[in-house]
Amino acid sequence: MSREIASKAFDPFFTTKNVGEGSGLGLSQVYGFIKQSGGHARIDSEPGAGTSVKLYLPRLLSPAPAVPEAAAAAEAPAPGSGEVVLVVEDEADVSSYASEALRELGYDVVEAADGEAALRTIEARDDIRLLFTDVGLPGSTNGRQLAEAALRRRPDLKVLYTTGYARNAIVHQGQLDAGVELIVKPFTYAELAAKIRGVLAG
Repeated sequence: MSREIASKAFDPFFTTKNVGEGSGLGLSQVYGFIKQSGGHARIDSEPGAGTSVKLYLPRLLSPAPAVPEAAAAAEAPAPGSGEVVLVVEDEADVSSYASEALRELGYDVVEAADGEAALRTIEARDDIRLLFTDVGLPGSTNGRQLAEAALRRRPDLKVLYTTGYARNAIVHQGQLDAGVELIVKPFTYAELAAKIRGVLAG
């Protein structure tokens, strides 16, 4: 990579790939985890020679303090109970990350890459409890339009939006539309767990 590209490699949504081929979230999530852990990340790159990414984590010099069971339970992500969640996301790596996290949390996950496929899935299955959709989707149906069409078919369906940009479909004058639930990318495992649980319980 050139020096200019390397300097932006950890930025959320920065990618040199074509639209639809990468989200630019991978390295930014790694960087966020390293910084939250008190560490440091560095990229060494030379065009034509290769790239190395070095991750530095602080060494633990003393035994970790015991965490009371009650506190540990409170910090643990809220698990699911087998509810079916439809994940609608055209970026393969974002879809994979969210779907794997939700499965680990105990949800049954169905995936769709665009609004049209999602609507067909909703019409074919009456057990979907929550629609988790990106705001910006390929094709003629964006996330807001998908949710409106889905709710006409299933008024009891819960909806959670996600986006890193193009919020104008659900945000006006800096405010979320009434009744809209949103989680901004990039999100963590714990943030996703808490938001999904909250929307389903609401």
